[in-house]
Amino acid sequence: MKSRHERWITRRNVLKGAAKAAGAAVAFPYIVPSSALGLDGAVAPSNRITVGCIGTGGMGTYDMTRMFEVADVQVVAVCDPKQPKREAARARANEFYKKDVCAAYNDFRELVVRKDIDVVQVATVDQWHVPCALAAVRSGKDVYVEKPLGMSLQEIKMLREACHRYGRIFQFGTQQRSMPQFRQACELAINGRLGKLHTIKVSAPSGHAERTGDVTYVPAPVPAGFDYDMWLGPAPWAPYTPKRTESPHWFHISDYSLGYIAGWGIHHVDIAQWGNGTELTGPIEVEGSGVFPSKDSLCDNPLNWDAKLKYASGVVMHFTSDGGPNQHGIRFEGTRGWVHVDRGQIIAEPRSLLDEKIGPDETRLPVSLHQQRNLIECVKTRGRTVSNIDVAVRSDAICHLTWLAVHLGRKLRWNPDKEEFVNDPEANARMVRVMRAPWHL
Repeated sequence: MKSRHERWITRRNVLKGAAKAAGAAVAFPYIVPSSALGLDGAVAPSNRITVGCIGTGGMGTYDMTRMFEVADVQVVAVCDPKQPKREAARARANEFYKKDVCAAYNDFRELVVRKDIDVVQVATVDQWHVPCALAAVRSGKDVYVEKPLGMSLQEIKMLREACHRYGRIFQFGTQQRSMPQFRQACELAINGRLGKLHTIKVSAPSGHAERTGDVTYVPAPVPAGFDYDMWLGPAPWAPYTPKRTESPHWFHISDYSLGYIAGWGIHHVDIAQWGNGTELTGPIEVEGSGVFPSKDSLCDNPLNWDAKLKYASGVVMHFTSDGGPNQHGIRFEGTRGWVHVDRGQIIAEPRSLLDEKIGPDETRLPVSLHQQRNLIECVKTRGRTVSNIDVAVRSDAICHLTWLAVHLGRKLRWNPDKEEFVNDPEANARMVRVMRAPWHL
């Protein structure tokens, strides 16, 4: 007999649950207000996109408020194993809509089976990203998934396959693609305005200063209102301590995250991929080194890293943590000049590069000014989002390759067509993570 935890992964049982949830939720008012019909400027229900948000911490709450900014969206459900956080998010949604429209759940499976939800937004601790997104996709939902994408190369490819199989729209939380200066830098690089591109320098925060390298812990009682077992989910069992489940510390524990190589680095390597014209492929070699916390630390992800990834074209991406040789952000370097971009600026040498206009016959990258709005537009048109599942997997893979090279301490050869390491059983074995029973994909 399947356990309660195992039932969520079968599509048949997910659909059965959806039918029950939909039946329980049906209610018909005797008087229909004009706002419900869209007669007072409000969006009629037939045109409204309903959203359920899984994860209501800092990033999850931010993403929910970004959904509030999209006029034809209504957040109708939130989910989090921490009761105070989910109740705060539910109250915030109800306050925004000025009515009781939002339900709160401890178990994400209860949310994804609701037939009245169109889109599921996932902003959980990282080990839950793919399991929650897969459950949503298999339940017929379109999804927004926060970065980084997943804990293993195997699982992110499984999510890609599911999105294509079920015809679901996917948006990744790499919102720099919706910031004009990043698109401008990439269009200069991809259209040859820098000459022949040869180097991409990428630097991202390591998170070292915010948590130090040697966080110790003492086991403590699990607080009331916190489903710690659900928080751990597929990660290995470990005794509860507050720092284990608090941001930013869990980011730096390899059972729950790849650290800031992926947690922050994904933003910048994604832009590097975009401007390099390699968003649907990847490098052929990677090597790197890093500095790790002491063995008795709660945190075990790299404190700092320095990696080089080589592409078939000869372009080399130098990916480091801040404080190293590279300036924070992304710098594309070519034979005729360079352009550097981050969230606060775009600069170039020669300066005149920034005044150049990209012509109608040149490569123009997709335009988005709001990551959530771009998703909702594509939910309606069934078009491709600016951070669709195919580019998301390739960018996320850069972080996995870097993380593995830093841990193994040697050069790895990668086949971007087969998406596997070349003649390297040890590295290929590390593409898979075993999940704690009874969870599995």
